[in-house]
Order: sequence, then C-alpha cells, then structure tokens
Amino acid sequence: MELQPYLPVILFILVGVAVGVAPQLLGFVFGPNRPDVEKNSPYECGFEAFEDARMKFDVRYYLVAILFILFDLEIAFLFPWAVSLRDIGMAGFWAMMVFLAILVVGFVYEWKKGALDWE
Repeated sequence: MELQPYLPVILFILVGVAVGVAPQLLGFVFGPNRPDVEKNSPYECGFEAFEDARMKFDVRYYLVAILFILFDLEIAFLFPWAVSLRDIGMAGFWAMMVFLAILVVGFVYEWKKGALDWE
C-alpha cells in the first residue's frame, strides 16, 4: 500500500497541530509567571463569586446573548442577498422583505416583553 497520496493530508494535520501548539508552548516557556491573589481569584459574569455555586442568578445574561446571536445570524443573510439581488429579481426582493418583516415582528415582540431591558 502506497502512502504518497496521504502526504498532503498528513502535512496539513502536522501544520495545524504546530500552529495550535507552538504559540501556547512559546507563551508558557517565555511568558512571565508571577501569580498573585488577584490573578488567581475566580470571577464570573463581572462580579465576585459569593455563596454557593448553585445559587440562583438572573437569566437575562443568557437571554440577551441568545437574542444577539439570533438576530446577528439573521442579519448575516442580508449580505449574500444584497450581492445576488440583480440575479434573483423581484421574487427574491419580496421574499427578503417577508423575511425582514418577520424579523422586525420578533424584535418588536422581544422589545415589548422587556427582554432587552436591564432593569
């Protein structure tokens, strides 16, 4: 069995591993290592950890993150649509208008429900 056809794949894997491991190894070897109390203190969500790890906290952090990802991904559909607008014609234009209308309805719903308010 000849392994020559697999040489590009093996090289690709080796280069990928080297690109992933080399910077970490260089940082570990040559980087400063001066731990102190502040560097080793745990933190989460921008506030000091207190009480039990199983305590209840506000779910709005997750909700805002999910809404951002949702609307951000939907807006990403506008770029290919804008590039190919001449090719898809009026049918593509009106299909995107329906898509944007549904997006706006969802955004207004979230706004009215108070999902975007911090207080």
